[in-house]
Amino acid sequence: MLDYRTHTFLAVCKLGSFTRAAAELHITQPAVSQHIRQLEAHYGCDLFYRGGRRGELTPAGAMLFRALETMENDEGRLKTQAEALSQEQPAKAPLRFGCTRTICDYWMPRVLARHMAKHPDELVRMSVGNTHELVMRLEAGDIDFALVEGSFDRERFDFATVSRERYVAVGCVDEFDAPDGPASLTDLLGRRLILREEGSGTREILEKHLAARDLAVGDFAGTLEVASIPAIKLCVQAGAGITFMYRAAVQRELDQGELRDITPADFFVEHDFRLIWQRGSLAARRYQELARSWAQ
Repeated sequence: MLDYRTHTFLAVCKLGSFTRAAAELHITQPAVSQHIRQLEAHYGCDLFYRGGRRGELTPAGAMLFRALETMENDEGRLKTQAEALSQEQPAKAPLRFGCTRTICDYWMPRVLARHMAKHPDELVRMSVGNTHELVMRLEAGDIDFALVEGSFDRERFDFATVSRERYVAVGCVDEFDAPDGPASLTDLLGRRLILREEGSGTREILEKHLAARDLAVGDFAGTLEVASIPAIKLCVQAGAGITFMYRAAVQRELDQGELRDITPADFFVEHDFRLIWQRGSLAARRYQELARSWAQ
């Protein structure tokens, strides 16, 4: 069990204020200050800047915050396992994880079906969000790991790759007269671009590869932002514009001739789906085993 001074330190870090931490913990502000001084004496360094920067972490404080936050979340999982043992239930904690929308809708169903066939009694709690949202939920301890497409801080999170997927351009069936489609990405700039909301991994990948070619979303003839992959596909099918997404998300429509792969010859992109968890977590081995199993 983590020390009460540790919980005080974590509250100050998360709330950014000694005063707000005192209110949250229902203790006095002098008590908060005393807890922090005791921790600083124990670790032999300042954890917060003094004076006008009060509440701002020093580099040592930031390092300690990341480590203790992970320990706090691990403690929650251990508590769940201990309670299960006391009730003569399976000791393994439930799978609490999040997925980005594309992974949830087009990759995870077959993986979960295979997993549940092997582990029929396992309790699974899966939620959905964009990469930024899932990272925040990981840090808060609301989920234990996440499957993401977008970027994350590799100093704070460990990861394992579970799949490598093609990323393609898609248009309606009569989008191009030429049977081979466009030769260059610039041939698509005259079209309206239909894309996901900011923060989504699918959009982040597109923006990154456009920037590598000195291009941006605004270089297309127009944009239409839609937060639903099925709705994006229907818009493209109706001729409202083109889009970029993982081939796995549009494979059925391509196979049935409802949409057309119009990926330019100079745009070959593959991207990894990754399982991420807090660095230093006691459950790291379990996450690595899951990643290996799901990658198969």
